[in-house]
Amino acid sequence: MNIQFLGAAKEVTGSKHLITTNKGTKILLDCGMYQGKGLETDADNRDLGFNPSEIDYLILSHAHIDHCGLIPYIIKNGFNGTIVCTPATRDLCAILLVDAGKIQEQDTITFNKKRELQGLEPVEPLYTAEDARNSMQYFISIPYNREVRFGDFSITFTDNGHILGSATCNIKIFEQDKITRIAFTGDIGRYNGRILKEPQEFPQCDYLIMESTYGDRTHEPLQESDLELLSIVKKTCLKKRGKLIIPSFAVGRAQDIIFALNYLWETGQLPPVEVYVDSPLSLNATNIFKLHQEDFNAKLQEFMKIDPDPFGFDKLHFIQSAEESKQLNYSLLPCIIISSSGMMEAGRVKHHIANNIEKPNTTILGVGYCTPSTLGHKILRGDREVSIFGVKHTVRAEVRKLESYSAHGDYNEMIRFISCQDKDKLKRIVLVHGEEQTQMRFAKHLKENGFKNIFIPNKHDKLEID
Repeated sequence: MNIQFLGAAKEVTGSKHLITTNKGTKILLDCGMYQGKGLETDADNRDLGFNPSEIDYLILSHAHIDHCGLIPYIIKNGFNGTIVCTPATRDLCAILLVDAGKIQEQDTITFNKKRELQGLEPVEPLYTAEDARNSMQYFISIPYNREVRFGDFSITFTDNGHILGSATCNIKIFEQDKITRIAFTGDIGRYNGRILKEPQEFPQCDYLIMESTYGDRTHEPLQESDLELLSIVKKTCLKKRGKLIIPSFAVGRAQDIIFALNYLWETGQLPPVEVYVDSPLSLNATNIFKLHQEDFNAKLQEFMKIDPDPFGFDKLHFIQSAEESKQLNYSLLPCIIISSSGMMEAGRVKHHIANNIEKPNTTILGVGYCTPSTLGHKILRGDREVSIFGVKHTVRAEVRKLESYSAHGDYNEMIRFISCQDKDKLKRIVLVHGEEQTQMRFAKHLKENGFKNIFIPNKHDKLEID
């Protein structure tokens, strides 16, 4: 038996880990897309490292594209197995994968124009929106804390508090009189969050595969971030009479920011500035949040007795059409624009940044992780010139960052999360989904807290299971 690491190995994208049991059952943990360079990552995404037709089961930790984004692609290439996830993850995939298919179709047109100039053959999109719709027939959903057996293994999902429906995947592999327990954390969420329940303790395992995105830093308390967000709003929209642009992932981050602004409005702190959520996907995702209130924490459910719609207030507007989105660029009125994508690589936010990045009264506020190759990373690290749609722009906008709105736990929260495990029974901890230097620092923190036998795999490495 072994586990092979085929993505998110010493990097934060493209999550894919393949378990092969002694009976030959092939279980894929996540099937994420490489993100960060648009179609420049096309070759990485096509080179899966496995034959899709040989995969029996895909166990999906959550619905972010770097964890689920290649599902339609493997189905196009022969996968005919079963995709297992939580009900909310399935519902989110139904909108996210179709949106990703549309982006693939649009980006391929632009990419092929470049290839034509280079004398290269055109490429087909990884998959289309229609491929994504067809992929949903392969999904089955299992609620949290219910063990279900498939052949020589079982799966139990426990809530890890990262985004709606996200889960730690607890796998038991049965071999005659022996049971091997493997836990895959997916992305680990936050404690004391406003919307979702806190990460749940998970059963004891022998092998732990865990993320490490923020393994070398800590987050400010959310209350301090709210005050800083309010200060940024007042400075940008009231003092400078400009636009506050918040690039945000459509699932999780967008709802967190909307909820924070809703809270500031309901408590009389937010000035009367218009707030636009310019992302049809964010609207659809927000509606799915409303359908899964069973995943909300007790504090939010109590708050909803006073405010039945925590994702809506008088000054909040959801933008649907492309024409409405363009009108925001022509407007000279101060406002807040929340738009995807969070890494600023695609979607409507890229147009808003291109139209406003050279204006000193604009503020671009980063609220989450951006991989090093992305436009978002370049802007947030302080580059004074960036290329957007092939045009060089001087960065004159004010650039700010609030990482505490991230849905990823910091290193203290991650160590707290795995503290439910008996250290002496853990045979190996495998760190994935993190940059190498971050993983090395996190491994040091783990060792200082009594954890041992820590492995940081390279892409394609295999771990033999006793």
